[in-house]
Amino acid sequence: MNLQRAREYLVLLTLCGLTACSIVPGQHMSPFSRQSSTEIPTRENDEAILKKLNIQSIDAELIIELEKNYKNFSLAPDNVANYYFDYRIGSNTTKGVPVKNEPYTQYRVGPRDILNITVWDHPELTIPAGEFRSAESAGNVVGEDGTFFYPYVGVMQAAGRTVEDIREELTRKLSKYIEFVQLDVRVAAYRSQRVYVVGEVATPGVQLVKDIPLTVLEAINNAGGVNQDADLRNIILTRDDKTYSINLLNLYEGGDITQNVLLRHGDVLNVPDSSLNKVFVLGETNHFVAGGATGRSRSLVMNKARMTLTEALSEAGGFNQETSDPARIFVFRGGLGKPEIYHLNAKSPDALLLADRFPLQPRDVIYVDRAEGIRWNQIIGQIQPTINLLNAFDGALRVQPLLRQ
Repeated sequence: MNLQRAREYLVLLTLCGLTACSIVPGQHMSPFSRQSSTEIPTRENDEAILKKLNIQSIDAELIIELEKNYKNFSLAPDNVANYYFDYRIGSNTTKGVPVKNEPYTQYRVGPRDILNITVWDHPELTIPAGEFRSAESAGNVVGEDGTFFYPYVGVMQAAGRTVEDIREELTRKLSKYIEFVQLDVRVAAYRSQRVYVVGEVATPGVQLVKDIPLTVLEAINNAGGVNQDADLRNIILTRDDKTYSINLLNLYEGGDITQNVLLRHGDVLNVPDSSLNKVFVLGETNHFVAGGATGRSRSLVMNKARMTLTEALSEAGGFNQETSDPARIFVFRGGLGKPEIYHLNAKSPDALLLADRFPLQPRDVIYVDRAEGIRWNQIIGQIQPTINLLNAFDGALRVQPLLRQ
């Protein structure tokens, strides 16, 4: 009899211990309320404060309000995905293109460029080293000081000038020695001006600026295009001591030609990856991992920073029919210092129609809660080894068969 009471007493202690640990192993939203139980840091009126967040229901009224706000649309310039890259890395990038996208002007010669000068009827001036040499090897190299030497003319300034300016001055000075001067000036090799394309492109590297304007779109195409992991919304242009954010997605899909910035010497074009454009799905889902096991957490990269709640749940494998509670799906949002919590009751499957119109934001956390009955089964599973041990123990400290007659 004493042994039986001891068993009962130990079972009660075990249950009490589990209760002190919230009864349920793991994480869950219990009890459900309309307000967070933890104070969250947020910003109001440009000040950081601590407050409990209201849990907003994902219903038809919320969807209507979201779709009224133009910022929630994918190609809106104020969409949060256009700001998240700089927020996460602490960048001081200026949103948008340089204040004024300078119109293209004629190419201006620079140091290390090679000029090809042709004087008609005077081959000794055109190719003094032999007619079988290439224009590039026989041309006039502009020195580091921006000048080059030409017969009868002497040292002449070339850097910062167009080929038309150089031709006019050569014609004027050679006319003292040659009657009816006819000459042409061209750039045989462009070597003075370059831009750098780095990041998520097929062939990153240096690209030369030539007489044809080099724009962002052309530079990326010359680099073989962007990789699959590229973040088209947040391409970074570094010019002088400033950086600018270019939204190439708006150029591709929205026709915003202002994003196709004209590049100039020294520009660095960085195409970042989409590693910051992720959402996280936790809880009772059917995500299958290597080896056939089922995982219950997963991070998903948002394609072009666009994904709905239904898409995220689908890519995570959907609900686990045995352990999940579809009535308790939560979205936790903490981006840009404005945290929010949303709740979706998907007990009825047609609620996923609303979820398909609920746009996610980078770094959202989706949590599918656990069914109440599964929690109790886990409790029983935890205390079963203890009960078995008590059944195997007698007062003489001898282990008996687990089942007694």
